[in-house]
Amino acid sequence: MIELEGVPELIDPVMVAAFEGWNDAGDAASGAVAHLDREWKGEVFAALDAEDYYDFQVNRPTVWLDNGVRKITWPTTRLSVVRIGGAKPRDLVLVRGIEPSMRWRSFCNEILGFAHELGVEMVVILGALLGDTPHTRPVPVSGVTSDADLARTMDLEETKYEGPTGIVGILQEACTHAGVPAVSLWAAVPHYVSQPPNPKATLALLNRLEDLIDIRIPLGELPEDARAWQLGVDQLAAEDSEVAEYVQTLEEARDTADLPEASGDAIAREFERYLRRRDPAAGPETATETGSYFRDLSGGRPQPKPKPEDAADQDGPPRPDGTAEGAGEDDGEGEGGGDTPGS
Repeated sequence: MIELEGVPELIDPVMVAAFEGWNDAGDAASGAVAHLDREWKGEVFAALDAEDYYDFQVNRPTVWLDNGVRKITWPTTRLSVVRIGGAKPRDLVLVRGIEPSMRWRSFCNEILGFAHELGVEMVVILGALLGDTPHTRPVPVSGVTSDADLARTMDLEETKYEGPTGIVGILQEACTHAGVPAVSLWAAVPHYVSQPPNPKATLALLNRLEDLIDIRIPLGELPEDARAWQLGVDQLAAEDSEVAEYVQTLEEARDTADLPEASGDAIAREFERYLRRRDPAAGPETATETGSYFRDLSGGRPQPKPKPEDAADQDGPPRPDGTAEGAGEDDGEGEGGGDTPGS
């Protein structure tokens, strides 16, 4: 039994989770939870035992100095609480960590134990995948669930995916089997410029989360960071005719596919978000420079080049559940990696 001491009774709590690694292209998902924790000054109340879930040769601990004293930070998953006041108070339980290396079933059961003790009403898991999407257009964010009723009432897609999955898919299925409403939000990151950070994708996930759980999230400098990121990619694309041609091809395909989406409902959602964000007292935001570079092109099409630490985890751009096209066996199988359907 998990006993939580010092954690106040929460108001309509929602758990929001993200995990670094396979399901976190451009660090967009983990960046979104980090933003929530930073803006609302989250208070950590629990951390999972790193020995139980991580291979330290894959996710190495780090050594640092604190006033001359050497300390070690172990890779793990931490839980924090943020209290949201206002006319409609609602609290969030933030789960942020690294995709575990092993014992995925026990990992999910421990997360669900906290959710049960805190009275969590819904779990929202954030993810990001590599996709054929142009950086010049709004970031596509899809919402999926395994719950048919939830899909209908919240205008989500009921997942039909079959194949390899990551911890996002495993945790969503664990929630479903435990009777906890669960939703996964996936942002698509351009695979030709996929290195972190990607503030534009992080911003898109936060906007979608706002709509889903009906809260207003303080965005701080994130909108300016997103604009600076896109400007940087625009400038690099202008210097490479092959990239510029490829981006134009993606734009044409995206615009054609999005024509039916220019509906009254879509326009109404954007207008509602604008009204929700109107704040005459808010001061100007400060732009932050962000670096960016392109992946190599081969045969007229960018080819993914995973970071060294990810090379064994992903054989190609993930599918909409965060799994890679042509991917082999998941490296995080542990006790529950491959026998549970993905999201």
